[in-house]
Amino acid sequence: MVRRIEVTGSGGVRLAAWEFAEPSRTGGAGGRCGGRSGAGGAGRAGGGGRGGVLLLHGLLGRAVHWADTARWLSGRYRTVALDQRGHGRSDKPVSGPYVREAYVADAEAAVEQLGLAPVTLIGHAMGALTAWQLAARRPDLVRALVICDMRASALGAATQREWSEWFKSWPVPFTTLADVRKWFGEDDPTLERPAPARGDFYAEVMAERADGWRPLFFRRQMLQAREAYAHDAHWEELALVECPTLVVRGLDGALGRAEAQEMVRVLPRGRYAEIPDAGHLAHYDQPDGWRRAAEPFLKAAVPA
Repeated sequence: MVRRIEVTGSGGVRLAAWEFAEPSRTGGAGGRCGGRSGAGGAGRAGGGGRGGVLLLHGLLGRAVHWADTARWLSGRYRTVALDQRGHGRSDKPVSGPYVREAYVADAEAAVEQLGLAPVTLIGHAMGALTAWQLAARRPDLVRALVICDMRASALGAATQREWSEWFKSWPVPFTTLADVRKWFGEDDPTLERPAPARGDFYAEVMAERADGWRPLFFRRQMLQAREAYAHDAHWEELALVECPTLVVRGLDGALGRAEAQEMVRVLPRGRYAEIPDAGHLAHYDQPDGWRRAAEPFLKAAVPA
């Protein structure tokens, strides 16, 4: 069962938040697939002082990539996944802004409007950076944090050029979703080996248009969103995170073991986990390994 909730982000940007729960977990209007509510009603129906969980996807992602995670968490916590600005079904303002401050302010607004505090933040890649920046700035709102495959070091200016060239190589529009899955899972020249789960991941962020299948996002805006962490490091903000924090990496992901362990050392209450046979999309392509890594930490840090 899926419920969509409207949230007003920074600058009035309309954000789509989603609850994914098993039918037995949700009653009333929340149990209707595709049902909607305003943020105020969602807040009143929240965790009754226990807090909740906010799931933040990475760059190019969307809330639905967290569906499996949200469903198993919903048995213990109120769990909401957010389409961040420029992504999914949230607004994509032409003038932005697509800067770190806007993403953090949007997440803060979602926590407060949905009544999730003290919240557990779970983020992948860019969403993990948003999560730890919010935890550093508003420790009063955040109970625990899970960082999945996001580096604290700057990625480097050259990566912006590489991403721009990669975007230009996409053969859009795709004729079918099967073509999407094949290109991102097999034919993408940046791949070292076939990755079917990656093809599925990108199929989720395409929408059918009159001429074929195109991304739900604008690639120019994605480059703008990536600008800050391509050029800037975020170690100082990481050191300000007071809550229990788990740093998770896939063995073949973007976050190396040495840097991940240094992040744990810098964090006042950091812990480390890694997922075998997983890449950058660890939570998506290895859901069982992801659950084995995250669930014990969450049960200890955030009793239901």
